[in-house]
Amino acid sequence: MATGIVSIDASQHGLPWLARALFALNLLAFVCLIALSVLRLIWFRDDFMTDLRSPVRSAGFLTFVAGACVLGSQSLLLFDGHWLAWLLFALALPAWPLFGAFWLSALARAAREGTLMRNIRGGWLIAVVATQGLAVLLLLLAVRQGRLASLWQPAFGLFVLGIVLYLPIIALILWRLLCLPLRPRELTPPYWITMGALAISTLASSLLLRHLPPAPPRVALLLPQLVQGLWFAATGWLLVMIVLWAWRWWHVPIRYGIEAWDIVFPLGMYTVGTFELAAALPCPALLAIPRVGVYVSLVVWALAAIGALRRGLRSARLARRRH
Repeated sequence: MATGIVSIDASQHGLPWLARALFALNLLAFVCLIALSVLRLIWFRDDFMTDLRSPVRSAGFLTFVAGACVLGSQSLLLFDGHWLAWLLFALALPAWPLFGAFWLSALARAAREGTLMRNIRGGWLIAVVATQGLAVLLLLLAVRQGRLASLWQPAFGLFVLGIVLYLPIIALILWRLLCLPLRPRELTPPYWITMGALAISTLASSLLLRHLPPAPPRVALLLPQLVQGLWFAATGWLLVMIVLWAWRWWHVPIRYGIEAWDIVFPLGMYTVGTFELAAALPCPALLAIPRVGVYVSLVVWALAAIGALRRGLRSARLARRRH
């Protein structure tokens, strides 16, 4: 997800060579992660199913849907790869209700057991990201293949469903942040998805507005206001997260963790969403934000990649010493 959106970001700002290199890396990583997940299901089935039924970890399986949609969007935007985009959409679409059902079941079980409130996580909003990712990929396919008349409404339906999902989840997250004690270490990177979910919703709505076919008057009237409202909300959450992260780093040393990629994706998505918003309104003045944001995203991606590489090398050295 993170590498894919940074690749799209780079392609929007005149860095095609970097965008293609990141696409190749992303495709390789996607295939490897699927293979490792299948092997984990075969060799460690009990652990896999425990995670799938966990209210804390089950939402994470929806990253497969979001990642497939981002990779599909990359293939369309960089190489006009229709067949790969349709293949990834065909994989993501059935996985979305499947993993979503496990996640909702885990939440229902936690609610019955009275543990739901203490298990609230910012990562739950990956459900919104996955839904909006499907909307974005379907709309891009419709535009590239001249099928807006038949596919615009399903894409719009997915977009609306993503907004509907966002509201109760963000209400729970806000309650967690405002009404329960929050220690710096408990402010984990997945909370950045509070902004990332709004950013991808901005992207989806901007694409819908930009390619709006003849639509009911209410949709044509309300969609521009909704697009702007989503962007302002995303911007507000971005400022909140910057303040909260400054507070966290004041108390907790900066160290790499796998969740660091949960910061890269929202930053990249905010840049891409703002770029599309500037074209959809149109409002050229907004382009000043993605012109800076693309380099912020690349720097944060590079820091996360360096951290991952260092951790991998350290683990390899420890493994050699044990043997």
